[in-house]
Amino acid sequence: MSSPELLPAPAARRRWSLFAQRELSLAGVLLGLLVVFSVLVPRFAGFDTLRQVLADMAIVVIVAAGQALVLFTRNIDVSVGSTVGLTAYAAASIIAAYPGLPVVVPIGVAMLLGLVLGALNGALVATLKVPSIMVTLGTLYVFRGATSALAGSQQITAQNMPSSYTALASWSVAGIPGMFVYAAVVVVAAHLVVRHTLTGRALLATGSAPASAQRMGIKSGKLVFGAYAVTGLLCGLAGVLWGARYGTVDSSAANGYELVVLAAVVIGGVSITGGAGSIPGVVLGAAVLTVIGIGLALLDVSPFWLQAIQGLVIIVAITLDLVLRRRLTARRRAA
Repeated sequence: MSSPELLPAPAARRRWSLFAQRELSLAGVLLGLLVVFSVLVPRFAGFDTLRQVLADMAIVVIVAAGQALVLFTRNIDVSVGSTVGLTAYAAASIIAAYPGLPVVVPIGVAMLLGLVLGALNGALVATLKVPSIMVTLGTLYVFRGATSALAGSQQITAQNMPSSYTALASWSVAGIPGMFVYAAVVVVAAHLVVRHTLTGRALLATGSAPASAQRMGIKSGKLVFGAYAVTGLLCGLAGVLWGARYGTVDSSAANGYELVVLAAVVIGGVSITGGAGSIPGVVLGAAVLTVIGIGLALLDVSPFWLQAIQGLVIIVAITLDLVLRRRLTARRRAA
C-alpha cells in the first residue's frame, strides 16, 4: 500500500525517509541554483527577482497540484495546458465583452468550465476504462481546437480588460505577490487532503496497489473521477490568473504548458507509476523550474534551450524516481 497508515510502521518510516531525502535534495538543488545564478548575474540576487520567482511559479503550482492528484491514482492528464488556455479565453472574453460585471462572474464561469472539462476526462478514464494518456491526448486537441474556433485570430489584451480583473494578479501583501498567495492556499488545502484525510489515503492506495484497494472496498473509480474534476477546477482558476497576469489571451494561451506542469510534478518526486509523492515536493519542483527559466532568461539564453532542459530534467527525474522505488522495494523485502 502507498499510504503510511496502511503500511507497517517500519515500512512507513522508510517511505517517509525517502520522501524527506527527495525533498531535502530538491531544496539543496534550489539553493545551489540560486547561488549559481546570483554569481553569474548579480542582479539575480535581489528581492525583485524573488518576487518574480514567486509570482511566475504560482500558476504552475496550482495546475501541478491537480496533476499530482491524478498521478497519485496511476493516471495522467496531458490536457491541462489546453484546459488552462480555453478557460483563460472564456474568462477574458466575458470580462472584455461585459466590463461592468463583477470579477466573480468570469472567475466562476472559468472554474465551472474547467470542472466540466476535467469531469469529462474523469468519466472517460474511470467509467469507460480508456487509458488516461489516450483520453487526455485526445482532449488536449479537442480543447485546443475549441479555443481556436472561439478565438480565431482575435486577441484580448489588457486594454480590453477592466482594472479590477488585472488587479487579481497585481496585488501583494507584505511584499509577497498575491499570485503566490493563491497558490499557497491551493497547496495547503491539497496537502491537508492528501496527508490527513481518509480520502487522501485512499487516493494514494488506489495508485499504489489498485487490486488491494479494491479488496478493501475503496471506490477507485470515484476517486479517479474526482481527481480529474478537481484538476479541471484548478485549471479554470489558473486560466483566470493567466489572463490577469499576462494581460494577453489568444488561441495559443498556455500552449505546451502541460510539459512545464509535468516537469514540475515529476521533479517534485511524484511517481508516474502512482501512489507516491507529496504536494510540498511539487512546490519545490515548480520553484526549481522557475529559477532555471528566469536565470537563463537573464543570461540571454534562447528559450528553445529551456524546453530542451525541461525535457532532460523530466527524463532524469523519472529515472531517479524508478531508482528510489526499487530501493524501497528492496528494503521492504529485506525487512
